[in-house]
Amino acid sequence: MMAASFVALVEAEIWIASATILNLNAIRSTGTFLAVARYASATPMPPSILSRGIGWQGIGILFSGIFGTGNGSSVSVENGGLLAMTRVGSRRVVQISAGFMIFFSILGKFGAVFASIPAPIIAALYCLFFGYVGSGGLSLLQFCNLNNFKIKFILGFSVFMGLSIPQYFNEYTAINGFGPVHTGARWFNDMINVPFSSEAFVAGSLAMFLDVTLHGKDNATKRERGMHLWEKFKSFKKDARSEEFYALPFNLNKFFPSV
Repeated sequence: MMAASFVALVEAEIWIASATILNLNAIRSTGTFLAVARYASATPMPPSILSRGIGWQGIGILFSGIFGTGNGSSVSVENGGLLAMTRVGSRRVVQISAGFMIFFSILGKFGAVFASIPAPIIAALYCLFFGYVGSGGLSLLQFCNLNNFKIKFILGFSVFMGLSIPQYFNEYTAINGFGPVHTGARWFNDMINVPFSSEAFVAGSLAMFLDVTLHGKDNATKRERGMHLWEKFKSFKKDARSEEFYALPFNLNKFFPSV
């Protein structure tokens, strides 16, 4: 489960896909948070706000386990795409929608109306929603200097390896019934086979490793990587607009302050 959750945390940041083990939803929140902030015209998300969101999600998963739901609470990638399509980023809309979801879950007859929507319609909506969220992640590349050959190499090599390595792992598993790493310890096999079966995990991890190792730390290199644009958003208090976008409702900031 640790391996699957770690994969999903990295995976969501690059490609927004879910990783599941034993029919449990893994966490896929990071990329959705970033995409929602971007499409809602908010400032880039400070690390403390991202950590706060994942922490609250962890509490939700804990309660899911206590009440025996059989699956954890996961961020809805589809809602991130819906926000991009409708351009409605109000918290009030989300709160009202949550009320409707509770209502429909209690009264099964009303929920059955939505459950009867044909699968092709749902699939068509998914194509739109996931396309919006995926493009939100790719749009972050605009802050890099894509004329730089090192950046071109990192981008191309990581995408190619991100497609090739998981393809090998998945085909090997489909043919043999077990992954390329096949030892007597199943937990060790899963820790290796699960991450390397994820395209986004392999591509994202490789891109991060190459970005850190191939680039120098001088100011010119930082500018080409776009790092200077993110400096002021590393702390919650460095930008006055953070309070407007990321303050908790009902004056909860008193108990859960952001840094």
